Amino acid sequence: MIFPKERNEEGAFVRPEDQFRGWVTCDGSKGYPAELGRYHLYVSLACPWAHRTVIMRKLKGLEDVIGMTVVDPVRDERGWAFRNGPGYSEDPVNGFQFLSEAYKVSEPDYNARVTVPVLWDKKTGRIVSNADDDIMRMFNSEFNAFTKSDLDFYPEALRAEIDAINDFVYPNVNDGVYRAGFATTQSTYEREVRALFNALDQIEERLRTNRYLVGNQMTEADWRLFTTLIRFDAVYYIHFKCNIRRIIDYPNLYGYLRELYQHEEIAETVNFDHIKHHYYITHTDINPTRIVPVGPELDLNSPHNRDKLSEQARR
Repeated sequence: MIFPKERNEEGAFVRPEDQFRGWVTCDGSKGYPAELGRYHLYVSLACPWAHRTVIMRKLKGLEDVIGMTVVDPVRDERGWAFRNGPGYSEDPVNGFQFLSEAYKVSEPDYNARVTVPVLWDKKTGRIVSNADDDIMRMFNSEFNAFTKSDLDFYPEALRAEIDAINDFVYPNVNDGVYRAGFATTQSTYEREVRALFNALDQIEERLRTNRYLVGNQMTEADWRLFTTLIRFDAVYYIHFKCNIRRIIDYPNLYGYLRELYQHEEIAETVNFDHIKHHYYITHTDINPTRIVPVGPELDLNSPHNRDKLSEQARR
């Protein structure tokens, strides 16, 4: 479901900017102090952008600090909805029926796209942020007083390299699948899909000697890429016509994907039913029959052997 203003004259998809960019800080210096139980996360388990924040909340052990509600994965012209179903529920915080209500409460004149994730402030009754990358970094560092985790996925010493990787992966891969899938002309589609696979080829080569995107340390860059990779063969390969190769056809990328999937409790954040039902049912302009594919069968728990790269680096 694409709004006309999200396509340019060439038929290319242009993603709108996030509209809410507040920031929670440990000291409250930007108006939103980190507090136990004050903030609530609204997400879709189908959405790769929201999935990033779910992962960071999990990795940082913030489940008891920041509440979370999952919306119905099937979205219609009314937008993301709160309903009871397998893996999603009604809104226990505000009683909203639709996520758009949170946007209207926060900004009465809001008339742009309603997106997930949303970080909600229960004290002020408004949206703090709908920017997934900002929310990831808030979770990474600003709530450390409320968690036992000392993990840092955006360390100072690696920030320049992480930012450079993110700047490459976002337009070419994360958004690249959408640019290919939502293209409305053949020339635009071919340009975007070739840019996508050129980027995947480069990442495949990078992962031949690097365990992770930034050397041998897991960072936010890996999780930003993961949420696209995990959806690729099940959705983007078919639904968005990103079908030059599958992730399973890339030895290094596929091993890397399996390692991340098997990391701690990350598999619990992946819901293929939500993912497939969202894309194949919601995008009726691409899939008018709304038939949801049964496959593919992915062996994501097989050995990845990526730890050998760290051992080689230490020698």
